[in-house]
Amino acid sequence: MTEDPLLLHEKDARGVVRLTLNRPQAFNSLSEAMIAALQASLERIAEDPAARVVVIAGAGRAFCAGHDLKEMRAEPSLDYYERLFAACARMMLTIQKLPVPVVARVHGIATAAGCQLVAMCDLAVAARDAKFAVSGVNLGLFCSTPSVALARNLSRKAAFEMLVTGEFIGADEALAKGLVNRVAAPEDLDAELGRLLAAIVAKPPVAVAAGKALFYRQLETGIAAAYDDAGRTMACNMMDPAALEGVQAFIDKRKPSWADGSR
Repeated sequence: MTEDPLLLHEKDARGVVRLTLNRPQAFNSLSEAMIAALQASLERIAEDPAARVVVIAGAGRAFCAGHDLKEMRAEPSLDYYERLFAACARMMLTIQKLPVPVVARVHGIATAAGCQLVAMCDLAVAARDAKFAVSGVNLGLFCSTPSVALARNLSRKAAFEMLVTGEFIGADEALAKGLVNRVAAPEDLDAELGRLLAAIVAKPPVAVAAGKALFYRQLETGIAAAYDDAGRTMACNMMDPAALEGVQAFIDKRKPSWADGSR
């Protein structure tokens, strides 16, 4: 009998790519094979000019329960753990480096590295009954790698409280803390996600790609260097035909007419 693939990959006519973690029996935990499958898919998407936005979702009852603890416990060696966390960090950074936005579609639970995955996505839409935690500390394992993503999304005190207590928070609290962008009733989750995706694919990809790259670069620099980089990026963006047409359309009080190559 052929096993189901660990990661389902779909792309629609608009260029929306949907990656579905497909280990429902293990709450979509990030095994070594799952991390490798995500890495390979993300690298392919980075080379796909037709891709406009990526959605990461989970099959079954949960988004992602973090690392596969049974797999981790089976090989207790420092070298193994360092390689595992390095591979996971590489995959998480690939999400940030993609030229298209990545949106987490969250239902059920997102815990430990699963919560990290939500934080590393550019955007997140959650069902109102979803729950989030970085609960490794409850097992004696502080969620150090998830802390990198959480500290860059939440306030320091909010992030550290989650990390040091291991307590769950609900979707509305995750929204208030800045971990997710939108919350919807479970039955309305895909409709809310669809509205966000429609807003993204309506924009010229050249502007989105340049803007995403600049957004993350400037966060890691001082404010003067950030403004220098942002000014150069915006000037280059302004010279693109899509921006010139968009500005002219605003002046002319009409909708922009973007060619396929500019959208």
